[in-house]
Amino acid sequence: MKLLLLDMIGVFVVLLAAAVVALFSGPYAISNLTVALTFLIVGVAVTKYRYEEKKEKGVYEHERSWQNVVSNSAFPLMCCVFYHYTSSPAWVVAYVGAFAGAMADKFGSELGVLSDRPISLGSFRPVKQGTSGAVSTMGTYLSFIGALIIGIAGYFIYNYNPFMIFTIAIFGFLGSVADSFAGVLEEKGIGTKGTSNLICTVVSGLLAYHFLKF
Repeated sequence: MKLLLLDMIGVFVVLLAAAVVALFSGPYAISNLTVALTFLIVGVAVTKYRYEEKKEKGVYEHERSWQNVVSNSAFPLMCCVFYHYTSSPAWVVAYVGAFAGAMADKFGSELGVLSDRPISLGSFRPVKQGTSGAVSTMGTYLSFIGALIIGIAGYFIYNYNPFMIFTIAIFGFLGSVADSFAGVLEEKGIGTKGTSNLICTVVSGLLAYHFLKF
């Protein structure tokens, strides 16, 4: 459990989410589970990257709760259910797009937090590391890389072509931008990290759904 960086309830919710994906994804069950597993494994790796430095700066979260799992997986799970009842592959693309957004946010927050001078999107002034709604050049670049990883995974899992890979990455990145703007409201007491994560996956997933229908 420590390996997954989740508390007891978080592990249970992950297993429950995996069951939903398996039950509602039809022929895409294994593929969709592989995408989720990719997100989980890479997410753990970037969270633990330079963790001593993050601990010193007070921005390292070792154990994640079930709320974190729900906020990242709620929309992807909805995509699986929608696919089950519509048989539209567009919802599978939305599922991948949602995880691209989650991965972009993961890279931006876990690696971008190491940037020396983040800027608040609310005031456009330098703020301390770990502030919600803050961005940096390094974090912005790494957010796109995170989304691109999911796009590249799509090449191996769903046989995506280069256009699909790049577009998924763009939409995932835009989801993380939406997360950052939601973070500005979060700093003002409107919403939580969970709602920001949810907004990220909804934005990136719906963009993929509407623009990558096939």
